[in-house]
Amino acid sequence: MTISGGMPTIFVSDMDTAVRFYIEALGLKLVERHGDHWASIDCGHGLTIGLHPASAQNPAGRVGSITIGFRSSEPIRETVAKLKARGVMFRGDIVDDTQLLVTNFQDPDGNPFYLAEPKAEYQRMAQPASTAKS
Repeated sequence: MTISGGMPTIFVSDMDTAVRFYIEALGLKLVERHGDHWASIDCGHGLTIGLHPASAQNPAGRVGSITIGFRSSEPIRETVAKLKARGVMFRGDIVDDTQLLVTNFQDPDGNPFYLAEPKAEYQRMAQPASTAKS
């Protein structure tokens, strides 16, 4: 058996609100939408997330089970300022976490995410996967 790709799924309480958040506030791309039953969001660099209606078994906004990180394509402070202007709620400040600058935010259901800016000196030290030791 071969596994090819994957898609983290986020359970949401309101599909319209969720799609607006990911497309308008975060600036991501809607790939497909099936009414209030499913939406696929292209996050770039091969990451696609799925939005699915919440249920009793899979409630929206359960903190601690999973988090998805996004890489900032510009200095993180600029990205945070733009996202705040679009109404994104951040939880705390930008933190220096040795190899990267990171901050946490949430979607309208309270699902947790983080935004990261890898530091240049650590990017230079990274080995391509084909040469990295396991």
